[in-house]
Amino acid sequence: MPDTIELVATVLFAVAVIHTFSVPVFARLAHRNGPHAGCWHLLSEVEAVFGVWAFVLIVCMALLRGSETAVQYMDTRNFTEPLFVFVIMVVAASRPILELVGMLVRALARLLPLPREVATFFVVMSVVPLGGSFVTEPAAMTLAAILLRDGYFRVAGHTRFKYLALGVLFVNVSIGGVLTAYAAPPVLMVASTFGWDTPFMATHFGWRAAIAVCVNAAILTWICRDALTARSIGTGSGVNAAEGEAPRRAPVPPVVILVHLLFLVGVVMTAHHPAVFLGLMMMFIGFSHAYRRHQDRLLIREGLMVGFFLAGLVVLGGLQKWWLQDLLGGLEPTVLFWGATALTAITDNAALTYLGSLVEGSSPTWHYMLVAGAVTGGGLTVIANAPNPAGYAILRPYFPNEAISAGRLFLAALLPTLVAAGMFLLPLGR
Repeated sequence: MPDTIELVATVLFAVAVIHTFSVPVFARLAHRNGPHAGCWHLLSEVEAVFGVWAFVLIVCMALLRGSETAVQYMDTRNFTEPLFVFVIMVVAASRPILELVGMLVRALARLLPLPREVATFFVVMSVVPLGGSFVTEPAAMTLAAILLRDGYFRVAGHTRFKYLALGVLFVNVSIGGVLTAYAAPPVLMVASTFGWDTPFMATHFGWRAAIAVCVNAAILTWICRDALTARSIGTGSGVNAAEGEAPRRAPVPPVVILVHLLFLVGVVMTAHHPAVFLGLMMMFIGFSHAYRRHQDRLLIREGLMVGFFLAGLVVLGGLQKWWLQDLLGGLEPTVLFWGATALTAITDNAALTYLGSLVEGSSPTWHYMLVAGAVTGGGLTVIANAPNPAGYAILRPYFPNEAISAGRLFLAALLPTLVAAGMFLLPLGR
């Protein structure tokens, strides 16, 4: 039976989930500019939701068990992932990295037998998410979201297109990181326990994910093909700028791009060592300041907010084991796949796979279905996958009332999720 603290934590977790789905309501109240507009604005910041309710949990824990117990609980939490997402957002979103990725996207788009505008959009929605298998999913999400923001989302209106693009982006990033064993948080949590390496991931998960990512991107591109060709949903800037168009600013020197790339690689390679990648970030900020004429504003605030969100999820999610683990352990493999997909929508998929890895006596098929379901459902909500809050923070200002409806996001991600499910449910061949 759960103790009092676990029950309180579960109630607060449920409240935080409901709060996440209610963000547009608070956003509308904030835009009325009433006497409490500031408070409504705070409650409409989805990046703050889990952090706020995690603070409430720690206060309740201190009142019920004493401050020492609350502090000890916090000391046992692992905040490496929130810290890493914060750092990778700041580094990956720097102007030199974005220029490099933009050049690669345009080069790949030229290889496709499609109109430039259509080919460029397809590459952004497919190749960049798949790149998360190598530079980690949070970096891929940051890069893809900024490319969408600068190339397509700055145009007013076109809300339906923005939701469709966001839904495909979230799903594709969630499944696009499974070509390797180190890039997707839900895979990383179980890879050593299950004995999975990169060749295993590529042969069992990777090709399925790559096909699903390309199919999702192709469907969205086909739906938007006329608007893309007419450039009614393109800003004409960023990755979507016309060939030969004179840049507004002088290009970043190759040496500066190389240094930023080395910082990015260093952060990715030390993703499990906060002391190292935080030190690299300090050096990165110093270098960026020294050559600030080649920089845009660093995403410090956005990165901190996303880190706060994920840290809150770590604190609240750490006390959900009492019901999640028993629930997962009692499911047959196929039922587990759909159960994991559904549960991921209301819990972080990395936490879900970690708890599943603790279930004793499970089979290799059960392991596969657990992880496949967790990554499949990773695009349904903002809390389903650790990189989602990064994309949310970057793109949210371009939606009505600067808020993203959880219901509309869920519906936009539903078809891409079903495409991914169809691929992962193909026979394993063994």
